[in-house]
Amino acid sequence: MQTASTNICERMGHSQELSEFKHGTMIGCHLCNKSIRDISWLLNIPRSTVRGIITKWKQLGTTTTQPPSGEGGQTHAEAHSAQKLPTVGRVNS
Repeated sequence: MQTASTNICERMGHSQELSEFKHGTMIGCHLCNKSIRDISWLLNIPRSTVRGIITKWKQLGTTTTQPPSGEGGQTHAEAHSAQKLPTVGRVNS
């Protein structure tokens, strides 16, 4: 018997990343002239997700997750702290 909490989780869905296989399946269906609605129904994925994956594929030519922009994955604060100039002390005359 399922508890109420697992049943709610199943109905609400979990935010998770789709596999590369599902990405490829979406693109393959799109190339076979399936509609976004049909792809969504076949794979049980929201239409907005299917639309986003297809749009990303059209723009970038790939569906893989890109690393965050920046300098080698550094955070904004780390990148700018490395660029700070050394402080100059007072010159005694």
